Amino acid sequence: MCEDDKVKEEETPAAEKPDELGPLTEMLAAPFEEYEVKFKPAVVTGSRALALPYVDARAIQDRLDEVLGVAGWQDEYEFLEDGSCVCRLRLKIHGEWITKMDVGGPSEQPDEGDRRKAAVSDALKRAAVKFGIGRYLYRQEAQWVDYDAQKKKFAKPPRLPASQPKKAVEQPLRPLPQPRPEPTLGKGKKGLPASGEELQQRLYSYDARLATQGLCKPGDLVKHVVKAGTAAGYDGDLSGWSGPAIALAVEETKVFEAQCRQKKGDRKEVA
Repeated sequence: MCEDDKVKEEETPAAEKPDELGPLTEMLAAPFEEYEVKFKPAVVTGSRALALPYVDARAIQDRLDEVLGVAGWQDEYEFLEDGSCVCRLRLKIHGEWITKMDVGGPSEQPDEGDRRKAAVSDALKRAAVKFGIGRYLYRQEAQWVDYDAQKKKFAKPPRLPASQPKKAVEQPLRPLPQPRPEPTLGKGKKGLPASGEELQQRLYSYDARLATQGLCKPGDLVKHVVKAGTAAGYDGDLSGWSGPAIALAVEETKVFEAQCRQKKGDRKEVA
């Protein structure tokens, strides 16, 4: 490799002007075609699942080829002892090599080769997000849909909202909304949920609100409540909960939110 092609990790060339990177950034960050976006169940509770959108590694590779050409990017992988994989993704931008790195985790498949392939794909996707590729998918609102647990598939394929921007960069980041003075899961005009169905609906809504505020990841609250409920002997399907189980869900929601707010406060103090 010649002197001009030396890799500069996590560094943007000082000689580059912001307006020169604009078109390239837009092309990398542009939304994918609808058929390229897939969904996976991140959290399953009863007959409902949290559907998370994603694109596979081939779509990422196609985007890199389209924007930079086959000679305009490189990828390198390193496996760690725990089975995870480090991806070093290098993009040649205006004659300079820029590298960004991230780690992907293995799948739960029985075959070791399949687990390693999954780790490689995950690492590539995570590194690509640092260049803006597919980052808009992480900004989508949490979407809970019907799920067939026996067949391990969505009852109906989820879809992204119809109103997607032509270019991801045209969708500015909005400030996180402040908590609205509406009832929490355990207090307010409605009091305790009257049924398991109402509990499920309100829990999903509150989960999405906490995630929007940056207190947790989508689905974390639901997982916490379901785990506490099953440990107490209740079924994992929230829609079937009643009486003491609902009261437990309310208390666990308070505990979970308090822990999240404490962690966020600790992070601010450290910063």
